[in-house]
Amino acid sequence: MICRSSSDMGTVQYQKQSNAVVYIRSCVCALVLIASTGFSSERPVSDLPQDQYSYNDPIISKLKPERARGRGFKLEFSVDAPLGVFWNYKTNFDNDLLHKNKYITSHKLVSYKDNLVITETEYSYKPGDVFNWQTTIYPDRNLLEYELLNPEECGQKYHYGYIQLEAEGEGTHVTHVAYFDFFGASFWVNYPFKGGMSDFLKYTAHWEQQFVLEFEHQYQ
Repeated sequence: MICRSSSDMGTVQYQKQSNAVVYIRSCVCALVLIASTGFSSERPVSDLPQDQYSYNDPIISKLKPERARGRGFKLEFSVDAPLGVFWNYKTNFDNDLLHKNKYITSHKLVSYKDNLVITETEYSYKPGDVFNWQTTIYPDRNLLEYELLNPEECGQKYHYGYIQLEAEGEGTHVTHVAYFDFFGASFWVNYPFKGGMSDFLKYTAHWEQQFVLEFEHQYQ
């Protein structure tokens, strides 16, 4: 039997605490390293070459901000629906079916005049905040340009972008570009797990791919 003095036991306990602190610091440093990965002007999130993506897999790229601060992304994916069908879906702003998206709590068409549309949307991740979006429609180019009209009320400095649709055989190729700035944007963009930008955008792409197939008959 080995007896330890109180001083020896205190030393052992101190060493264990020190080791725990070192371990926690190492974990924090690892997360910071992941979150602070440098941006390229257009860098795919996955290391796979783009030609290895299947038809339904989205391609997500991180973009440098157009302004002094902020972040951006480019989301590209294909939809198994004709260009005209998907364009009708994207320009149906008075659409109650959008509530089927788990991130959308409510959606309301405020005004639609000429090629300018104003909508109000509430999101599950920002309860209580109403996002006022202005969308400009360019039918001849299959292009939608949008901007958040009340960024300060929604905890943002700015948020704008565009959605470009192009025919791709019998389907549609979607390019969605966004630029934004809000507290924690850098961490959200680089966070590789559930709840990060990549996870959110993959859900968005897969939801639209599935949604338009289920309700294609409504947009013929």
